[in-house]
Order: sequence, then C-alpha cells, then structure tokens
Amino acid sequence: MSLRRHIESSREDDNALDLVERLVSQNEWPFERQGDDELVCGVGGHWAEYQLWFSRRAEGNALQFSCAFDLRTPTARRRDLHSLLVLVNEKLWLGHFDMWEDDGLIVYRHTMLLPEGPPPMRALEQVVENALSECERFYPAFQFAIWGGKGPKEAIAAAMIETAGEA
Repeated sequence: MSLRRHIESSREDDNALDLVERLVSQNEWPFERQGDDELVCGVGGHWAEYQLWFSRRAEGNALQFSCAFDLRTPTARRRDLHSLLVLVNEKLWLGHFDMWEDDGLIVYRHTMLLPEGPPPMRALEQVVENALSECERFYPAFQFAIWGGKGPKEAIAAAMIETAGEA
C-alpha cells in the first residue's frame, strides 16, 4: 500500500464525531458523547445558551448538525413564526431554521455530506461558527415575534438593523 493510499484509508476510518469532539474540546465547551454516532454540547452566546447536537448518519454518510436555543413558540404564535422562518431562511446561505412541531423549539439545522470521510477541521469550524452567528443574528427576530407580538416582517426588520459602534 502506498503512503498516499494509507493516509486516505486511515482518514476514511476516522469517525467524524472524533473530529467534532476535538473541536469542542479545543473550545472548552462542555459536551457529552452519546455513543459512536452522537455528541451534544452547550455553548454560551450573547442572547442565549445554545445546544449543539451532532449525529453521524452512516446510511447517508453524513454529519447532521443542529443548534437549538430555549425559545419555545406558544401554539397561538406558531402561524406567525412559520412565516418568519420563511423570511429568515431567505437570508441564509448555509443551513436553515426550523421549528419542532411537538414543542415549538426553534432549531438551526445543517447536514454535511461526507463522501470521503470526515470533513477537514476548518470546514467543521466554519459550519459551527456560521450556525452560532446566524442564531445570534436572528434570535431577536424570533424573540420579537414570539414574545413581543410583532408580525413576521416587523420582527425581521427590527432584527436586521445593523448597529454602528457601541453605546
């Protein structure tokens, strides 16, 4: 076996969640490994505590990633929230927001296909950074819609205002 083939085959044998575990350990985020195919960790943000969930899916050779925050949508506000999700998702270039129907929990989701083994560490870092950034960016819109009683267009407009400098 050539050195190149050996490197490629050892990379294919790596579990993508081992790479995720290295990433969360390097960031000193508390995590729990739930078997070979699932890892959950917590990350503090400006607006909320985020729960990151990673799951390796062998049947699709993919890594599923979700980022949830504890902002549950009351049944009476779910119609407006669905409309807001459409507006928010139009502004994303990677991943999407969803709402779990059972409990109204808002979740950012992204799936990475892994046709040749685990992704490079930098690709994984970028997916996590993007998810946390988008959660922070749109949390106020969800908050305005759910608890502020704002309509979807008003909620997203308020959240999209860019501030300059610091007060």
